[in-house]
Amino acid sequence: MTQASDSKQSSHLPPRTGNHGPLSGIRVVDLSAYIAGPYGCTLLADQGAEIIKIEPPSGDNLRKYPSSLASESRAFLGVNRSKLAAVLDIKNPDDLATLLTLIETADVLVHNFRPSVAPRIGIGYETLKLLNPRLIYCTVSGYGESGPYKEKAGFDQVLQTMTGMTVLQGKPGGPPEILYGSIVDYYTSALVAGAVSSALFERERSGQGQFVSVSLLAAAMTLQSARLVWAEDEGRDVGRDMRSLGITGLHPTRDGYLYISANAPHFWTALCQKIGLENLANNERYDTVRKRAQYQQEIVPQVREALLKHSALEWEGIFGEAVPCSTALSIEDMFDHPQVASQDLLTTYEHPVVGSYRGLKRSIKFSRTPGPDSFAAPTLGQHTDLIRAEAKRLKQIGKKK
Repeated sequence: MTQASDSKQSSHLPPRTGNHGPLSGIRVVDLSAYIAGPYGCTLLADQGAEIIKIEPPSGDNLRKYPSSLASESRAFLGVNRSKLAAVLDIKNPDDLATLLTLIETADVLVHNFRPSVAPRIGIGYETLKLLNPRLIYCTVSGYGESGPYKEKAGFDQVLQTMTGMTVLQGKPGGPPEILYGSIVDYYTSALVAGAVSSALFERERSGQGQFVSVSLLAAAMTLQSARLVWAEDEGRDVGRDMRSLGITGLHPTRDGYLYISANAPHFWTALCQKIGLENLANNERYDTVRKRAQYQQEIVPQVREALLKHSALEWEGIFGEAVPCSTALSIEDMFDHPQVASQDLLTTYEHPVVGSYRGLKRSIKFSRTPGPDSFAAPTLGQHTDLIRAEAKRLKQIGKKK
């Protein structure tokens, strides 16, 4: 058993309750802020890892985001579940020493400082790998570790705009449009969790840690891998829109909007039968997705007229499993949706300031190691005293060895 694993086994920090997870016993020091890095760490916490979130005295900037909750940021609560939190001012030598002691026995460090910042404040990879050769050191940047943009601050919608996403999201001939919901940030989080898990797996074979780099730029590009195909003989005006057009899309009904996806031949046929337009299904003019996109001006008005006979929810019942579709629901509808309930995706949390609230539980299911219970996002510095005491204990252990 290594010094790190021995120290963690006797940890004085609050233990996770519930089931063992695939990452139980892994300690992650989370120095990141906003969404991409922090939620990547939360995904690791869902799988059992112990996450120690370190914030500056001013707190993670996400705590200050606009929120209709009076006492805490809704964004912070949603992004930082199942973490212990301490306030450390790493410009202060004593607090930096505390941080380094935690890192010395940690398995993973995640931060989103720009490339030049971490070495300047004493936590660059070259320094820390000497302190802890088994450390998985994951940096989350806007644009990567090299190149002319490496020191620029990167944010979700900035990268959307840079990488063509907003132009393609906009209507033909219209202005660019943002995809709201922090899609680049959250996808970067998934890359963080996947990359860290792979590095931990490799460490089991080699016994060595390594540097892991994830960027918003890479995430935004990866989200568009199907668009990022440019044949040698194509010009700049090549079509890259992934929308199939035609029938697939949102349509008004007697009450509410309904999204229909009917690209596959059997779904298209079923749709026509269910809405009483069998003649469209039998027409060779419309028998492929490309043809239906080409002649959408002929088809869509007929389909929409038929859809006005029922509400969106009624059409869902009529279509059943024959036609992929969904009523346009609000996020509030998800809290009591029967399918969401069947998947055990939400749970109730108790927060020392907010009180009781419902939120996401975990996204991945493991049959044998389902993972420990989730718990509410921490208040600023909620576990500072405990984490300082843990660092002090670890330092004493180190002196004895």
